[in-house]
Amino acid sequence: MSKTLKTIASIALAGGLVAGAVSAQAADVKLRLAHFMPQNSWQNDKMFMAWKKAVEEQSEGRIKVTVFPAQTLGKAPAGYDNAKNGIADIAWTVQGYTAGRFPLSQIMELPNLFDTGAVGSCAFQKLYESGALDEEYKETKVLYVHTHSPGHLHTKDTAVTTLDDLKGLKIRRPTEVIGGLLTELGAEPVGMPAPEIYANVQRGVIDGYMLPWSAVNSFRAYEVSKQHTDFGFYSLAFVTTMNKAKYDSLPDDLKKVIDDNSGMEWSVIAGGGYDAADEVGLAKIKEEGGQINIIAPEERKRWEAVADEVTKGYLAELDGKNLPGTETYNKVKGYIAECRTELN
Repeated sequence: MSKTLKTIASIALAGGLVAGAVSAQAADVKLRLAHFMPQNSWQNDKMFMAWKKAVEEQSEGRIKVTVFPAQTLGKAPAGYDNAKNGIADIAWTVQGYTAGRFPLSQIMELPNLFDTGAVGSCAFQKLYESGALDEEYKETKVLYVHTHSPGHLHTKDTAVTTLDDLKGLKIRRPTEVIGGLLTELGAEPVGMPAPEIYANVQRGVIDGYMLPWSAVNSFRAYEVSKQHTDFGFYSLAFVTTMNKAKYDSLPDDLKKVIDDNSGMEWSVIAGGGYDAADEVGLAKIKEEGGQINIIAPEERKRWEAVADEVTKGYLAELDGKNLPGTETYNKVKGYIAECRTELN
């Protein structure tokens, strides 16, 4: 190597070491973001790693985000409390994993409200931004809320196309609201978080479960279930939320980075991501030999009649507790109409 090249290499190396030192020092704030999806899931890539990149870039490296997937920083049902108590700085979880804690938020789970994750997420975010849910989230700093796309019914080996087919089957229900729907449809709901589905179907603890097409793929649940009913009556409510003390400790300019990466944009990214991933998930189910079962129109009316009664019952329960159940439900329907127009 010539003397000139050696000099250039030495300068480059020194510059690299200095840059590395600056980079290491530049991370004024370190944030731990926890979620329960597998590391190879689209959620980890398109939602959480994308959020990490956006925040780190906008803060010019002053914020460093470490993403903890697959329940590595706490079990899924504990997600909200983990953010509240600082076990994670930021957590993504399902509100219904802590039964009764988010009763107005879980209105988003009621049957037949919307057809896409993007519309449901937009409406949910509007509801949150209206202030109607402030009491439910006062313990943390909410970044955004969203829903997944409509979920479907999946069973190990029983084809379900009628209410009679469903009777007596032990079906994993994600939340109590959806458990109520399953009970009225004749099934036996069993509560458990999504990461536990595979093992429990495999062992025969449950006969099936409810998930959107995308999540069947993410959890590889198609390996233990070969019958899939196009159901589409429910969706889940999700929240990505931050420890309040951690947020409050940030300087104003870094609070702005977090605020700029909160709200409607990320809500729709999440909901729309489910819509896109559904196509991939459904294709994978078919590729693996899964049978897609369709409920006939007349039979579907019977299912929808049951679903309507579940909605009325849940809203009446909230109203009876002096919570604005019916009022909030009507707001949601209005936001859904707005979002369908805005997102088209």
